[in-house]
Amino acid sequence: MKAVVLLSGGLDSSTVLYQAKADGCDCYAISFDYQQRHRRELKSAVAIAKGAGVTEHQVITFNLRQWGGSALTDDEIDLPTERSVDEMSQDIPITYVPARNTIFLSFALSYAEAIAAQRVYLGVNALDYSGYPDCRPDYIRAMQEVFNLGTKEGREGAGIEIVAPLIDLRKTEIINLGNKLGVPWDQTWSCYAGGDLACGVCDSCRLRLAAFAELGLKDSVDYELEK
Repeated sequence: MKAVVLLSGGLDSSTVLYQAKADGCDCYAISFDYQQRHRRELKSAVAIAKGAGVTEHQVITFNLRQWGGSALTDDEIDLPTERSVDEMSQDIPITYVPARNTIFLSFALSYAEAIAAQRVYLGVNALDYSGYPDCRPDYIRAMQEVFNLGTKEGREGAGIEIVAPLIDLRKTEIINLGNKLGVPWDQTWSCYAGGDLACGVCDSCRLRLAAFAELGLKDSVDYELEK
């Protein structure tokens, strides 16, 4: 079975790639250079895809800085730091990139239909940090309907299934799953800050570090705070 896997190079998407492999899929990875603040993640995406032995890895380039609207695509918007999980969960965060997953899934759907893939895997997660509107189960259900109605394969064939295996897992459960699957955490990248080392204080770093700490594990990624 062919599967397109959205791969950012982060903890979640890397786990999903390894899960797709464990599911017996022939994996085609797709990553996005949208001029994000943390383009460093693409280096990890390339390394993870290579290590996982994907059949093909596409890196799609476009520029969401043209209109910004997010701390990840607009340098005039400050990146939140040192926030508690409660603070992160109060509102949709400024690190939300307008319609990002809709854009990503549209590319993935086109790619999947072109290569006759049966599935599209992505690493959205609705627990621990549910602020993003495009990481929630109702959004995934709606996009599945788009997949069904908006493609020839959906209208005349068996359709293309969206698979979101992490959507109901806590971050600690995702790490446990990744450990079972053999995900190389040291090659992954979660930091939003965009430096050569993970900052350790942005929302993404803090959630990642907290999950490893809760499990009594040390994150193998290097952080600025440790230097």
